[in-house]
Amino acid sequence: MKEKTEKEKMLNGELYLAIDEELAQMQTKAAQLLYDFNFSQPHQVDWRKDIILNLFGKIGSNFVIRPPFYCDYGCHIWAGDNLYINYDCIILDCNKVYLGNNVLLAPKVQIYTASHPSDPQVRLTGRELAAPVTIGDNVWLGGGAIICPGISIGSNVTIGAGSVVTKNIPDNVVAVGNPCRVIKNV
Repeated sequence: MKEKTEKEKMLNGELYLAIDEELAQMQTKAAQLLYDFNFSQPHQVDWRKDIILNLFGKIGSNFVIRPPFYCDYGCHIWAGDNLYINYDCIILDCNKVYLGNNVLLAPKVQIYTASHPSDPQVRLTGRELAAPVTIGDNVWLGGGAIICPGISIGSNVTIGAGSVVTKNIPDNVVAVGNPCRVIKNV
């Protein structure tokens, strides 16, 4: 049986080496696209949209992403229609990030799929971990919200500004805080 590539390990949630040549090339490609996106002129809206179409794995219609925007690979981000990403957001897409339809990210939202082993000896090997993040339809993530690796957020959800989401959030709720917790059904 053929040994898995570091990319396959990364996407399978297994320990992987991020310094792998294939992954480094993918990151360089994304970094160049992001550089062009983030340093574009304000009137270059169509050009920025073309960059995002080349960066993301999939993106629906009617999207707005305000620079600066940052991600690791881009190709692991899958988004539905009517996506709005405000200024200074980060998506560490070392694993899949699924964004449903009508998702709104306020400024400085951070979505992390990447993590490091908690065992210090394993961490010294340079290996990392990544777990997918799924965000449903009609979700608003308030300013500065942080979504941790492996999290699922249901549909029709509001996450309050500054929240740190460490556990899954069900459909039809408002959730806030650090750690984020449900405060109201909608």
